Amino acid sequence: MRKLEGKVAVVTGAGSGIGRETALALGAKGCRLALCDVNQDSLDELSAELEAAGVLATTHRVDVADKAQMESFASDVVAAHGAAHLLVNNAGVTIIASFEDQTLEDFEWIVGVNFWGMVYGCKFFLPHLKAAGEGHIVNLSSVFGIIAPPLQTSYAATKFAIRGFSESLRAELVDHKIGVTSVHPGTIQTNILRDARLATTSEALRTSTQRLFDRLGTSPDVVAIPRRESNRVQLPQGADHHRDPRSRRPQALSCQPPRTASWRASSSGSIPSRESSAGVVR
Repeated sequence: MRKLEGKVAVVTGAGSGIGRETALALGAKGCRLALCDVNQDSLDELSAELEAAGVLATTHRVDVADKAQMESFASDVVAAHGAAHLLVNNAGVTIIASFEDQTLEDFEWIVGVNFWGMVYGCKFFLPHLKAAGEGHIVNLSSVFGIIAPPLQTSYAATKFAIRGFSESLRAELVDHKIGVTSVHPGTIQTNILRDARLATTSEALRTSTQRLFDRLGTSPDVVAIPRRESNRVQLPQGADHHRDPRSRRPQALSCQPPRTASWRASSSGSIPSRESSAGVVR
């Protein structure tokens, strides 16, 4: 997809964090926006900010884990905007607990939001991206889709799944002018920890982890797609792998550890249509 201006961009989990900053960045580049979140108050605040900036946007209260709601969301977006060109599957949650302490209901909850929400987004918007003649899908994974620490079994499972799904889907769509990117941010200052489920009633672990993220974390606007100061988006080269745009085969895995990277931008105005990257870490 070569130009952002005038394109319809869909962002899930747009009420806060990376989703919110992504919406603001895309709006600044002239995109028409379709934004969803489960938190209506956050959507209302973002809508007011975008309206004040002269950005055309619709907001939709959607639980991405609900198949019927996501199917209706896709239909509503096309009815309101006439098309969809860019899909950013950003919505995500986490659980802070050992696998043994998590309930199966906890596991089903996080898989529903993180993985099925992404699958529903791809499934229901892909026909519209194809109908538009070009498009791009961005799936938010995590650094925990590359490495897996303790107390994050369910979260890492979903983020590894997003990474693998995106790699496969990218290969399937390479001849359809639809790019697929998985993004792997590291320590980012978002609300995901504040909203996390805990296996115990103690808030000590949440509080200490949140303090670490607040102290060491990167502002979510660094990960926003694209950076606001330019029109062209260049996907960062993956720390663990990347694609040669002339080939369908992944290049050899790098021995370098994952590095924190940002969306690099230049002045000509596009999203590469045939790249898959794991270079941004969350």
